[in-house]
Amino acid sequence: MMNRADEHALIRKAKAGDGNAVEAIIRAHQDALYAFMLRMSGKPDVAEDIVQEAFVRVLRNLDRFDTRFRFSTWLFTIAKRLYVNFMQKQRPVYDTETIGLQMGSAASPGNVSSRAETMDNARELLDTALNGLSEQQREIVLLFHQQSWAITEIAIHLDMPEGTVKSHLHRARQRMKRFIESNPQTSDRANEVWT
Repeated sequence: MMNRADEHALIRKAKAGDGNAVEAIIRAHQDALYAFMLRMSGKPDVAEDIVQEAFVRVLRNLDRFDTRFRFSTWLFTIAKRLYVNFMQKQRPVYDTETIGLQMGSAASPGNVSSRAETMDNARELLDTALNGLSEQQREIVLLFHQQSWAITEIAIHLDMPEGTVKSHLHRARQRMKRFIESNPQTSDRANEVWT
């Protein structure tokens, strides 16, 4: 992760029209934003479109960026708004196989190990448990666990008190745990993964 001073220097250069700075900003945040939007939407094409449009809007409005905050918070906020607009038009359908491949399943045909199968089961189980959360809880869980955002950053991003973010995170984890433990099949799969 880029430190704030380097990030602000890149933003100043990008505002002045430096193409290399623009490219560096995109490279620094593109993968994390895509992974987040893929988990939120469940569809690679939607995630890709949202990420692309988010960068277009950010770069078009760089002069509005408030340096008191992290650039990633601003970028993710714009992407989230685009996602909300998308959600108002249609309900996503999860493609867990694609998500699993995108998130790092390195198993190749003919070389499938039991560990790769176990990890695929874990991803599918987590995807299903995440799908059972409210959109807000899912976003908090993904920002905290997948993107490693601090509670403070999430609170700023969602414009809510830190205590509320912590409560949502706790309730989401409990809900996911209850879902996994409620069904013998999912419980067995979880035991296979975490034992």
